[in-house]
Amino acid sequence: MPQQPAPWGPVPGQDQGRAASQTPDWDALADTTASRGRRRKWLLIGGGALATIAVAGTVAALVVGSGKSGKAAGLPSPQKLPSSPGSPEPSFSQVAPPPPPNPRDFIASADKDKAPLSTKTLFPHSKPSLDKRKYDRTATTTDNDCASAAQGGLGAVLTGNGCREVLRATYVRDGVAVTVGVAVFDTKAAADKAKEQSTGNIESLAGDGPSFCRATACRLTANAEGRYAYFTVAGYTNGKAVPDDDKDALQAGRDVAGYTFRRIMARANAQAAASVAMPSPGAKKQA
Repeated sequence: MPQQPAPWGPVPGQDQGRAASQTPDWDALADTTASRGRRRKWLLIGGGALATIAVAGTVAALVVGSGKSGKAAGLPSPQKLPSSPGSPEPSFSQVAPPPPPNPRDFIASADKDKAPLSTKTLFPHSKPSLDKRKYDRTATTTDNDCASAAQGGLGAVLTGNGCREVLRATYVRDGVAVTVGVAVFDTKAAADKAKEQSTGNIESLAGDGPSFCRATACRLTANAEGRYAYFTVAGYTNGKAVPDDDKDALQAGRDVAGYTFRRIMARANAQAAASVAMPSPGAKKQA
C-alpha cells in the first residue's frame, strides 16, 4: 500500500498561504515609522513650550518677590551707603530783612529831611521837557519872607502856618509863562493845612522878561507833598487875561505842577536810598 502522509503534516494549500502572510508589509511599516516620528516631534515641541512657560513663571515670581521686598538686589541699604564726612549743610538766617523805608517819611518833617535845599537842587533843569513839551527856565529866586512871594491873602496863609521860605521858578513856552512857588514848612500837617486854606496866588516871577499875571485873570493850582506846599500861576507873557476856554495856560500850569511834584519825590527817594546804603551807627565792621 502506498504510504499516507502524516495527519499532522502541512496541508499544501495552507502552507503556501502562510508563507505569503509572513512577507513584511513595507508600506505599513513606513506609515507607522512616520506616525511615530510625528508623535515624537509634537512631544518635543510641547515639552519645550512647557519648559518656557515654567521659566517665565519663575522669572515673574522673582520679579514680584523683589518688588515686594522694595530693595534692589546687590545694592546696600540707605543706611549702608557711604556718606561724605564733614560736608557742611547750608544755613539760612531766620531773621527777615527789614522792609525798605518809605521815601515819603523823609520829607514829612524837617527832622528827617536833611538834604540840601535850594533852587538849584529843586529846579535843576534849564530846559525841561515836560510830557514832550519843552520849556525854558527864565528865572529863580528864594524868599525868606514868605508873605512877599504871595498875593491876595496867600501870604497870610503861609506865615500863619509857619512857612520857612518860598522857592520860586518861572518857565516859558510859546507865549505862556508859569511861575511855581514851593513853600517849606516844618511838618506835613502844616503844609496840608496851608493847601486847604489857600487863597489868592503865588506872585509871578518875571525875571528879565515881561511881567505876567499881575492884576489879571490867570490859571492857578495848589498842591502839597510832604512838608512842601506848592502853587502855580500861569498866563500869557503879553499880559492879557486868560479866558475861560483857554487850554494853553491850563496845560502849562499842569505841566509845571507835575514837574515840581516829581522833583520833590526825587528828593525823597534819594534820601531813602542813602539811608539804606549808610550803615547804622551801632553796626560793627567785619574783618
